[in-house]
Amino acid sequence: MTIAIGNDHAGTAYKKAIINHLENKGVKVINHGTDHEESVDYPDFIHPVAQSVSEQKVDLGIIICGSGNGAAMTANKHADVRCALCWTKEIVELARAHNDANILSIPARFTSLPQAIEMVDTYLSTQFEGGRHQNRVNKIACQ
Repeated sequence: MTIAIGNDHAGTAYKKAIINHLENKGVKVINHGTDHEESVDYPDFIHPVAQSVSEQKVDLGIIICGSGNGAAMTANKHADVRCALCWTKEIVELARAHNDANILSIPARFTSLPQAIEMVDTYLSTQFEGGRHQNRVNKIACQ
């Protein structure tokens, strides 16, 4: 499995911990995020993640910013991206199972690091249920 990850300055510490966690599980991670805590513009680091997911160069994406909102809005501009802003593992599970979310947006300022790691594990272990949800997912894109 290959995951693209991106973050702004608010998500640097979380990104580093998540990369370490994923690599320890044998997951390949492509880092598109900043490695510093100086202020940056989140779209510069989120667009490459979303592009990688859109082009199916990676299996999934994870993005992190302060609120998770700007990052999610940016990612969702890309074709075939279904980015879900989540702050609990229960929301992550529903986003994957019912919405086939292929990018997880984590709000670093509103989740603890252990909570974020738990969300990532839920994200990776939950599969899309398909069935009645597939028709709804097919209606998301505007193309």
